Amino acid sequence: MEGFIKSKKGAIGIGTLIIFIALVLVAAVAAAVIINTAGHLQQKASAVGRESVKQVASGIQVIKVVGYANNTSNIDKLAIIISPNIGDSIDLNSTIVVLSDGDIKMSLVYSGSGHISHAEKNGTYNIFDGNAWINDNESKFGVIVLQDDDGSTNNTQHPTINYGDKVVLTVNVGELLGGIPPRKHVFGEVIPEYGASGVIDFITPSTYTTHVIDLQ
Repeated sequence: MEGFIKSKKGAIGIGTLIIFIALVLVAAVAAAVIINTAGHLQQKASAVGRESVKQVASGIQVIKVVGYANNTSNIDKLAIIISPNIGDSIDLNSTIVVLSDGDIKMSLVYSGSGHISHAEKNGTYNIFDGNAWINDNESKFGVIVLQDDDGSTNNTQHPTINYGDKVVLTVNVGELLGGIPPRKHVFGEVIPEYGASGVIDFITPSTYTTHVIDLQ
């Protein structure tokens, strides 16, 4: 065995050195590519994870839907009381309200700063009065702020709600649908920019005996 090893000669010379350096360079390039790819994939995975958590944890819940009937034949106004789920904040300017009575389907967007009011600053407050109600047939909704400890809705162009806030989305169904009669099935959603939608689903009573009617 020792004689066999002594009979072998190692490769020497500039050619061998060039090949060695080339192998080192190829290994370094390959390592750099692998490291960069791994870093990129890690960042993408983190971003996807954050978006997934945001989609799952965020969203809107419909707490209550209240109607107002001026007379015994039709509900003229809908007050949709909402609150965000725990998770990221919700920009109401990017929120859509979809409503249907089976014959007509409407998609409503935020009306802008001219139709937002803050009930929590005004003491006793009738939500069916005030400038949050749009008195024309535009496909828009207004906003009444019921609870907002951190003032996130003060930007009236982009009122934003976060966990713990409560607001009313005001829909003038008298202008948009000609009112909602008794025994009518109304359904829809409050759709945020991302996250779970709040569900609207109710059947109006057979008669309207009071002005203010709990619907959902």
